[in-house]
Parts: sequence; C-alpha cells; structure tokens
Amino acid sequence: MSTAEVYEIVHRLGLEKAPLLQVLLAVQEASPHKYISEEAVNEIARLQKVSRCRVYSTASFYSEISLKPRGFHLIRVCSNAPCENAGRGEIQKAVQEELGISIGETTQDGIFSLESVNCLGACYKSPAIKIDHEVYGDLTPEGAVAIIRRMREVFKNERTA
Repeated sequence: MSTAEVYEIVHRLGLEKAPLLQVLLAVQEASPHKYISEEAVNEIARLQKVSRCRVYSTASFYSEISLKPRGFHLIRVCSNAPCENAGRGEIQKAVQEELGISIGETTQDGIFSLESVNCLGACYKSPAIKIDHEVYGDLTPEGAVAIIRRMREVFKNERTA
C-alpha cells in the first residue's frame, strides 16, 4: 500500500481528528494483505502527528489489527469457554489439517490465515469461527472444512474467470 493511499484514507477520515483505531482499521482493510505495513505506520504517525510508538502500541493491542501480512481470507477460531466446551478443539484441529497450517500462520498459496481469538460474541452458537466478516456457528469439524473448501473453490474460480 502506497503512502498516497494511506494519505487518502487518513484525509478522508479527518487527518488529525480521526481516532487512531479507526484509521488503522481503515488502512488495514484497504491493504491487499490485510495488515499495517511499516510504511503505513510511518505515514499514519506523520499525518496524525503522533509517535510511531503510539501507532505500534495501538495496533499491537487489538487482535483485529495485524502488523504482518495475512491471507486473502482471515479465519478466526473462537477460544472462549462456551466454544471450548462445545468442541472448539476438534474444529481447530480439522481446520488446521485442512489448511496445513497452525494458528498464526498463512497458507502457502496466500488464501487463508488462521488466528485464535478470545471471543467472537457468538456464544449462542458455539462452537464458532469467523471468516472475514461472517460468523459461522453450531459447527462440526466436517462443516468447518466444507466452508473452507467452498471458499477456496470460489477464490480459485474468481481468479481464473
């Protein structure tokens, strides 16, 4: 992501007046790899007239924000007590086996990144995962794998179309 693109986002949100978290989320969403790059950190700090340390500390505090590149689709596995009791471990194991990665990693093809989060706010449909902006609940290991396979197929079809 270029500094011009970061400037445009920060300018649209209100330069020095926009909340830093809102800026970070907007820049990350616009980034092709869904993360805040070193260049973006520097530009955000310059434009908002805050220290790089403040940008980094804010970015590293929130699990929604990443300082390293992610896959096209972000899969988050809920690890709270209701999900744990409802079978989160089996869901996570099935997803990891399907993707060939562990928590905190990205598939070699760059399609998926896998993360664990403390809560998705979906206890009523435990166990749950969140892929991008959609929560999937009441999952079985087979159901979670089926969702990932469909998403992979859609991704590949869109790339070849």
